[in-house]
Amino acid sequence: MTTSVFTAIDHVHMAHALRLAERGAFTTRPNPMVGCVIARGEQVLGEGWHQQAGGAHAEVFALREAGDAASGATAYVTLEPCAHHGRTPPCADALVAAGITRVVAATLDPFAHVAGRGFSTLSASGITVEVGLMHAAARTLNRGFFSRIERGRPWLRVKLAMSIDGRTALASGESKWITSQASRADVQQWRARSGAILTGSGTVRADDPLLTVRLDDVAFERPLRVVLDSGGRLPADARILRDADAPTVLVYADDIVPDYADTVQGFAVRRVPGGLDLAAVLAQLATRGISEVQVEAGPRLCGALLREGLVDELLLYISPIILGDQGQPLLAGIHPASMAERLNLTLLESRQIGPDLRLLLGPAVENTH
Repeated sequence: MTTSVFTAIDHVHMAHALRLAERGAFTTRPNPMVGCVIARGEQVLGEGWHQQAGGAHAEVFALREAGDAASGATAYVTLEPCAHHGRTPPCADALVAAGITRVVAATLDPFAHVAGRGFSTLSASGITVEVGLMHAAARTLNRGFFSRIERGRPWLRVKLAMSIDGRTALASGESKWITSQASRADVQQWRARSGAILTGSGTVRADDPLLTVRLDDVAFERPLRVVLDSGGRLPADARILRDADAPTVLVYADDIVPDYADTVQGFAVRRVPGGLDLAAVLAQLATRGISEVQVEAGPRLCGALLREGLVDELLLYISPIILGDQGQPLLAGIHPASMAERLNLTLLESRQIGPDLRLLLGPAVENTH
C-alpha cells in the first residue's frame, strides 16, 4: 500500500462508488454496502454495487460491465476487496485476473477473513494499492457493520417523536399521531435499513404495534422484531406475536421461564436493577448478524439505553404541536443535578419532513462544563 495525494478525479469516482454502495442499504445485510467504479482517467468503464447478501460483490458487477477495458484501469472501491472464499469467490483475485493496475479503497475491511488480506493479495500481484480516500464517509455508510465487527454490538439508533414542548404523549398515554404522515413514511426508510427493530413489552401492551416495514415497490430484507419482556408477561394476543410478516424474538430474564418460552423464538439475559442487561442483549443480537438496531420504545427503555451509553444516534422528529405540561416526557430516568451533569449531544443533520423537523443527533465527544 502507498500513501498518496488523491486527485480531483479520484474524489469524483470514489463519491460515485459511495452513492452506488448506498443502493444496497435495504438488501445486503449482514454484509456491508459496497460500491465499485472501474475507470481510466475521467472515463467510467464499469460500475456496480453489492446488491444482495449471497450474490455477486460490487467489484464483480463493475468488472463485468468494463469487460476487457478493465485491463490497465483503476478500480475505486468503498471497502477492501475480499480475499477469501465465502458464498462468492475472492474479489481481490478477480481484480488481479482482469488486469487492474491500481486500486483505490476508502477503508480497510475489519472482518477477520479479510482484514488486510485483500490488499496483500493485490500488492503481491503488482497492483498499486492506495487506501484512505473518503475514509470517514465510507465508515459512516457502514457504521453498523463496523460497530458489529469492531465493538461486538450493533449500531443503536433511537427513534423518538415529540411535540414542540418536548412531550411524547398525552397524560393518558395517547400518542397517535404526534408527527405527520410524511414523517411516518420517512421512518419506514430507516426501519428498512435496520437489521432489527427493538421495543419493550410496555410499548406492545400500550400500542400493540406491528413494527413492520411498509414500503411499496422497494426491495428490502425484513428486520427482526425484538421485544424486551423482563417479566415474561407479554400478552399472547399481541399483534407482534400473531403477525407472520416479520420474524420476532422475545428477550426475557434468565431467572424466569415465560409461558411462551417453548413456542416463540427468544433468549434470556441476566436481570439487573431496573430491568434486563441491555449490553448483553445487543451482544446477543450481534452474534445473530445484526448490525443496526432501531429502537422504537417508550421513555423508560430509551432513557435506560442513553444512560448506559449504548445509544449511537438519536433520530428525533419534532412536530409543531403543543401537548402541555401533563404530557409524557421524551426520556425517563435522566436526572442531572446540575448543568455540569447534563447530557450533551452533537447535531449531525437537520431536515424538514413535511411540517415536522427531523434531527439526527449523536453523543457529544465530551461534555461541556
